[in-house]
Amino acid sequence: MIENKKTTCLQKLKKWFRNGLLIFITSTALIVFVLGFVPIPTSAFMLQKHIADLQQDKGFISIQQQWKNQDSISPHITHAVIAAEDQLFYQHYGFDLKSIWSAVKVRSSGGKLRGASTITQQVAKNLFLSPSRSLWRKGFEAWFTLLIELFWSKERILLVYVNIAEFGDHIYGVEAASQRYYGITAKQLSPSQAALLAGSLPNPLRFKVANPNRQLREKQAWILQQMRNLDYL
Repeated sequence: MIENKKTTCLQKLKKWFRNGLLIFITSTALIVFVLGFVPIPTSAFMLQKHIADLQQDKGFISIQQQWKNQDSISPHITHAVIAAEDQLFYQHYGFDLKSIWSAVKVRSSGGKLRGASTITQQVAKNLFLSPSRSLWRKGFEAWFTLLIELFWSKERILLVYVNIAEFGDHIYGVEAASQRYYGITAKQLSPSQAALLAGSLPNPLRFKVANPNRQLREKQAWILQQMRNLDYL
């Protein structure tokens, strides 16, 4: 009798797990598919910024972000982020295995663990997840990365990235950044301005576009050189 109850309970758990997994796969796939066609006005990172403000008793602080379509954004910014962060963007399917393996070897030899995230992975993290570094988070990041690469074009991935990336305190997206730092629209960005914005990623609170330090200026110069090497200039 006890064995029968255990078997029945185990069967129910398996059924719940199977149904839950099916619901998760179906719902996340549908969400990613739909977001491939519509403007995206917010992200998980932006929502977490609001939560952090409230937890720190800062009240509600509005976030500066304006979604812009491709024809309203200078190609220099997409070229700059590719040059700065993911030069194999058009060759991989969401994961730069060579960079991942290189980072693992550096870490295993006692070096500092460095990031090997592609632009697609950063979109997955910024849009759906949190900045935490748990294994669960990395697993979800990998899943959303696969869905994004499956349903979105490379151009769509870049468009979403430059529209939701953080460029300063409560400043998200290239349009808000262009207006705040340069007094122009994202369409008017020059290569030098785009390289400075790209250089501030992924830590714009350390590398401040409004007051660039020597390290950020060096990154800007390096990015411009990479843009030339990639025939973007």
